[in-house]
Amino acid sequence: MSDAAALPGQPRGAVLSGPATTRAVNVLAPNASPMTLDGTNTWIVAEPDSDLAVVIDPGPLDDAHLRAVMETAGRAGRRIALTLLTHGHPDHAEGAARFAELTRTKVRALDPALRLGDEGLTAGDVVTTGGLELRVVPTPGHTADSLSFHLPADRAVLTGDTILGRGTTVVAHPDGRLGDYLDSLRRLRSLTVDDGVHTVLPGHGPVLDDAQGAVEFYLAHRAHRLAQVETAVEAGHRTASQVVAHVYADVDRSLWPAAELSVLAQLEYLGEHGLIETA
Repeated sequence: MSDAAALPGQPRGAVLSGPATTRAVNVLAPNASPMTLDGTNTWIVAEPDSDLAVVIDPGPLDDAHLRAVMETAGRAGRRIALTLLTHGHPDHAEGAARFAELTRTKVRALDPALRLGDEGLTAGDVVTTGGLELRVVPTPGHTADSLSFHLPADRAVLTGDTILGRGTTVVAHPDGRLGDYLDSLRRLRSLTVDDGVHTVLPGHGPVLDDAQGAVEFYLAHRAHRLAQVETAVEAGHRTASQVVAHVYADVDRSLWPAAELSVLAQLEYLGEHGLIETA
């Protein structure tokens, strides 16, 4: 599984097309599906008076989409100077190498296998291009290599698949780890409390204008699901598939495979914390 896989749950937001904040514009990839919601949000970020732009998550390998991103930047009088990746799932990163070829840019990511150029990304890095400042925030959990980008000038954070504009994110075992994910949500909550972040620019779905509310919703949702899974195990549902059938009975069955990966991550977390017995 390579995508966001939004499970039920509904942070509030408005459908987005085009500008989202003073510095961020979305170009929506044409890859809508139950796993990608409306499609992948490719973000073009730039200072208002700059002729240089940064692109975050070029999206799938779709030449028409990649060229649309370039054309959108070009109409604003901007040249794309750098490509960044929130994580390596194909719906976000598959087009990165082709996009780098088209734009003659480097690609920076946490995973060395995704980089094109000498520079990667690590926690605490500050990316500056044309006066723009993006702060790298490690947010593992959905995947081990997941990053978010704090855009302080717009009091916004680009979250990839860590927080979606609609629904909730799968933490897919074994690459995804629930303990890491909960820590990442708390890290994002700190941005909303300590740094005044109020806007979430997600990898899928609409922009959210109540960042703290979205984080609190996600934390509450995870706590609720963990309690449901723990109760299901205590009732004798021992395998992940049994837990899914019991806990996710109201979810479209097409999403059950994704839910099963998430349940495996939850079972691992509960076992590690001594909340359920493991074989």
